[in-house]
Amino acid sequence: MLSALTLFACSKKETTTPVETKPPVTTPPVIPPPVGDSFARQTPGITAQKIAIKGGNISDYLLYVPDGYNEKKDYKWPVVIFLHGLGEIGNNINVLRNVGLVKVVSGKPFVMVAPQCLSGWWNTEYLEAVYKEVINKYHVDPSRVYLTGLSMGGFGTWDWSSAHPERFAAIVPICGGGNVNTMVKLKTMSVWVFHCTDDPTVNVTNSRTLVKALKDMGGNVQYTEYPTGGHDAWTRTYANAEVYTWMLKQHK
Repeated sequence: MLSALTLFACSKKETTTPVETKPPVTTPPVIPPPVGDSFARQTPGITAQKIAIKGGNISDYLLYVPDGYNEKKDYKWPVVIFLHGLGEIGNNINVLRNVGLVKVVSGKPFVMVAPQCLSGWWNTEYLEAVYKEVINKYHVDPSRVYLTGLSMGGFGTWDWSSAHPERFAAIVPICGGGNVNTMVKLKTMSVWVFHCTDDPTVNVTNSRTLVKALKDMGGNVQYTEYPTGGHDAWTRTYANAEVYTWMLKQHK
């Protein structure tokens, strides 16, 4: 009897089907797709660009990007905005190519934007649209935006920077002028002013008055007055490497 029970137990044990154990299922981590470059590639050198402005109008501006702009994706470039003078008003953007900073910008280590005034005078509302275009469209550093201009553009430089001093790290107004009562807004701005003593078009007292106001309130202002040169204080200024060295050291 015991033998039979033993055989039965052994037989039962041998015919038991083992339960299959499956390895736990693990979910692989979700890896997000790489984020693409949010700034479009740009053609190195100077190119003409368009911007939509108030009233449905289209205006042109010149854009300069240095070599390496497309390759240095993690680098935010300093940007200089250049305002032309009275003689370049209109809708022919090519007249800006041989004027002021645009004429000598090749090889410079910053992005340059040169808008064109369609008529009248530099308008702050239009320039604000240009500023937003620059910041949103190009790979530039908002803390290193610089403003410069000659003659009418010198006036525009004073006017725009005093209306929106938070935009700029430094300004370089050349043979321009402005409202002395607004200089308090530029008290902490880095400013370098240029003018010629014998300027027959924009009297040198325009720059002298604004510079004195800034100095009297302890402003960070430098002033260079050329003894001769007439209305052209910009050729020597934009040819001076020290101007760019100084400018690019300034941060907001």
